[in-house]
Amino acid sequence: MTVGAVDVHYDDMGGAKVALVVCAEPSFSTVKSEHVADISRTVPYESGALFKRELPCIQAVLALGPPLELLVIDGYATLDPQGRPGLGAHAAEALDLPVIGVAKSPFHTATHAVKVIRGVATRPLYVTAAGGLEIVDAARIVAAMAGSNRIPTALARVDRLARGRDRPAVDREAR
Repeated sequence: MTVGAVDVHYDDMGGAKVALVVCAEPSFSTVKSEHVADISRTVPYESGALFKRELPCIQAVLALGPPLELLVIDGYATLDPQGRPGLGAHAAEALDLPVIGVAKSPFHTATHAVKVIRGVATRPLYVTAAGGLEIVDAARIVAAMAGSNRIPTALARVDRLARGRDRPAVDREAR
């Protein structure tokens, strides 16, 4: 199963850097490749419509990697128990794949998010899902992701890449 984690970081000039870590299994323990795309111009932030800003960035970096069977994003897939779409649901629809949303802080209407405590952390991650993946299965995947810290290793790595703190490793995918 080919899975990916993605994150976007915006600069002060209206652009963004987006990163993708591709792994060979849902535990995200075997990295196959890493990709980074620089986006020169993004649409301005619109309250309640983050997907309009982030989705084109995500699509740009996904175009650099192999086809995925599952995507993990930093944020919410759905925003309330009724399924109001967040970034993850918009991504699931646009990309036609299951998406797990992993948020670091609670969102007031996302009372359905499953709290996942990893390692020795005391603060939970808030997990949601879209694209046909059940939320309890998404929570199990996040709980089992590689790394002993609160933030799974793949999500920490993709954050560092998107912030420009690290450079992508050499593509490990067979050519």
